[in-house]
Amino acid sequence: MIENKKSELKIRAIENGTVIDHITANKALHILKILGLPDETTQNVTIAMNVSSKEIGRKDILKIENRELDHQELNQIALIAPKATINIIRGFKPVKKDKIGLPEKITSIIKCTNQKCITNNRNEPITPIFNVVNKNPPVVRCHYCEKLIKTEDIDKQFE
Repeated sequence: MIENKKSELKIRAIENGTVIDHITANKALHILKILGLPDETTQNVTIAMNVSSKEIGRKDILKIENRELDHQELNQIALIAPKATINIIRGFKPVKKDKIGLPEKITSIIKCTNQKCITNNRNEPITPIFNVVNKNPPVVRCHYCEKLIKTEDIDKQFE
């Protein structure tokens, strides 16, 4: 009889930084792009993609060493991964854990998909503003032209 041993992949704990857990499967790379990571100041970024999760089936996990995400960055992540949780780590211990949440308004993160929208006019730089219509899955409406932008259109902007 052959004995099967289960193997586990262990990811090293971070001393200080942010762990983003429960990211929608295969969206971790989108989040890295939104955050502009890795960059020259980032020490380590650990990515686990499409791993099993009891809560959501499949998920991604990001560990960003020596960086705590601000409110604007969390809003950006909420567009891509509305069920994500954020853990702030200090001294190898979680000191703050929050579920991510989409705000009522989104500013400057995405562009309107309506090419005739005033926000897409190159001669008049106007900051895109979107009102959140649905939080999960994310659907937003352009403040100016009222075009609905659905999750798949949001995702395409980060590819």
